[in-house]
Amino acid sequence: MTRSSVRSTLLVALLLSAGCASMSATDGGKGTLDRIKTSKSIALGYRQSSVPFSAVGADGKPVGYSIDLCTQVAKDIGRDLGIADLAIKWVPVSVENRMAAVRDGTIDLECGSTTNTLSRQAEVDFSLTTFITGGSLLSLRGTSLNDLAGLRIAVIPGTTTERVLKEALDKAPAADVRLVPVKDHAEGRTAIENRTADAYASDRDILIGLALTASDPRRFILAERYFSYEPYALMLRRGDLDFRLAVNRSLARLYRSGQILSVYSRWFGALGDPNALIIAMYAIEGLPE
Repeated sequence: MTRSSVRSTLLVALLLSAGCASMSATDGGKGTLDRIKTSKSIALGYRQSSVPFSAVGADGKPVGYSIDLCTQVAKDIGRDLGIADLAIKWVPVSVENRMAAVRDGTIDLECGSTTNTLSRQAEVDFSLTTFITGGSLLSLRGTSLNDLAGLRIAVIPGTTTERVLKEALDKAPAADVRLVPVKDHAEGRTAIENRTADAYASDRDILIGLALTASDPRRFILAERYFSYEPYALMLRRGDLDFRLAVNRSLARLYRSGQILSVYSRWFGALGDPNALIIAMYAIEGLPE
């Protein structure tokens, strides 16, 4: 499928859905937009090694798919609030502290690779869906991933990947799999390179990014199967309805216009055009004004 045909498919899907979709704005919690207007700044959280979604670039600045989305959100909010020089404060966050950073106001929006789950919605809110992927395994060539029995699998504690993997292993106790905790994606790749783990478990697109940015991508193999469903979204404080609407309005504009395809191509172009599931997500989440 060519890029022009992908764009046409997206626009057709948007036209079909526009007639039946609707969105109502409800006056709700205030706070973040007022603070942004007063301070003329917005605090955005980023992950340091969640390639290709959120990481540190060669110049030491945040880069990635989610970073581009958040930068556009900040630009739109600045314009809508009449702030020509809205300053972006980039704040590094980790798996362990990202939710706390949102709750306590250290950051206004988390721009990483966080999965929107019902349990997390008890503590924070999420934007429209920004990406859809699933859990998989990365390993060195020569490692069999057809049978997990006896494998040492590196995984970041506290992630949805760890939870789903544990649930699957609980149903197959004879597999004798040992989970090896790592602090981040970079350490996960290092674990399999140093052979302190046989495989690293994370979301498939992150694993692809880890392999492509390694010194020799040909050393790695990726398991063919998915073991989880991971809908990513931008994380923000719970109950701040005005701010969430502003974030969603910006993302919906990006999806409706088709400009999201340029962002996708920048970070995933080496993998080809977006699949049907991603195209459908952009169409469905491109809510009309």
